[in-house]
Amino acid sequence: MYTPSSFAIDDLHELHQQILGTRLAVLVTHGEQGLQASHLPLLLSSDQGPNGTLYGHFAKANPQWKELQNGAEALVIFAGADAYVSPEFYPSKAEHGKVVPTWNYVAVHAYGTAEVFTDANRLRTLVSALTDRHEAGRASPWKVADAPADYIDGMLKAIVGFALPIQRLEGKRKLSQNRNAADITGVREGLAASPDVHDQALAHLMR
Repeated sequence: MYTPSSFAIDDLHELHQQILGTRLAVLVTHGEQGLQASHLPLLLSSDQGPNGTLYGHFAKANPQWKELQNGAEALVIFAGADAYVSPEFYPSKAEHGKVVPTWNYVAVHAYGTAEVFTDANRLRTLVSALTDRHEAGRASPWKVADAPADYIDGMLKAIVGFALPIQRLEGKRKLSQNRNAADITGVREGLAASPDVHDQALAHLMR
């Protein structure tokens, strides 16, 4: 990922927070079938390995897991808040007009090679943890144990799990740091005033 030094996220905790805050990641591999990508909810074990370890699963019918099994490196993309930045937000537009549109965003890329597994107990632990994470906060959280055991056993046979130790992490926080203070304020206020919740979320990060 192209990342000028002023936009780089170097703090491991901050990188992990972005991973944890991304509900659906994109896992990309390149192998015999060419480029493949899957959209997956993932778990992060931040204390496993120097950069943490990601856990998730594929449908067994999805051939991409075979690329991981064959040792293909994976790129996992965690996209955060993003917003279009209009030149109208910049006070400097009125001064000299030398401004163009851009896009502000936050993103983290994780790289590594994965271990693939089909052990039923390990898969049950994984899907239970994923379920508990995303059911948290609901009035009546659903649990894996709520479904008939034989049904869950059958569903587990239809998925393939993986553990991906993160070998390299890249983070980018592009929030107009390359503009002067007045322009940064103009972007923040312009996005905060937008009716679009994505713009508002990006403005919140700029505070």
